[in-house]
Amino acid sequence: MTEDQWNAVDRYFNELLVSPDVALDSALAASVAAGLPAINVSPVQGKLLHLLARAIGARNILEIGTLGGYSTIWLARALPEGGRVISLEADAGHAEIARANFTRAGLDDVVEVRLGLALDTLPRLAAEGHEPFDLVFIDADKPNNEAYFDWALRLSHLGSVIVVDNVVRSGDVIDAGSDSPTVQGVRRFLERLAVEPRVTATAIQTVGNKGYDGFAIALVTADS
Repeated sequence: MTEDQWNAVDRYFNELLVSPDVALDSALAASVAAGLPAINVSPVQGKLLHLLARAIGARNILEIGTLGGYSTIWLARALPEGGRVISLEADAGHAEIARANFTRAGLDDVVEVRLGLALDTLPRLAAEGHEPFDLVFIDADKPNNEAYFDWALRLSHLGSVIVVDNVVRSGDVIDAGSDSPTVQGVRRFLERLAVEPRVTATAIQTVGNKGYDGFAIALVTADS
């Protein structure tokens, strides 16, 4: 198996299962034009998030890490009438691009971007007494994954789903001696996930046009 073959299979799945979409394509193009890193989810991964949100009937979604808003659009479009996404972004430039993308997608009244470091924003969300989130998607700086997961639990309810992206790191996740803060952050999160009694969880490896990576998914099985 080669990366060329992974990419060819991704293109095949995209052409068959992901319909062309002006708003999503424009969001990607705007992100590229602005020089944002190409770390957004792929189209098939975005549709997976969309399907997960629909499958559990999510009305309130929290996203940690907006970037250009590509995954946010997928999630927002899964919501029923009256549903809402709150997306947290630390970079003002990224937030500006994302908001423009949401306007083009007609989602201004569905998506709220909160600017600031997530570890500052999450306590404010808790203090507001926000309704618990049905789905939380964590796709931000990996050294803080464990802390983000703890907040996701606190802001969730029985039956909520928590998805954490980029947990394989091209296979480096198994290197206990890695000097990468990103790898060690992912390992701390996974080790925390393994012993957390309030969830049942798994992790999946993926290959495709985003290389070799994967995600973890947890179902909240006890009240936080």
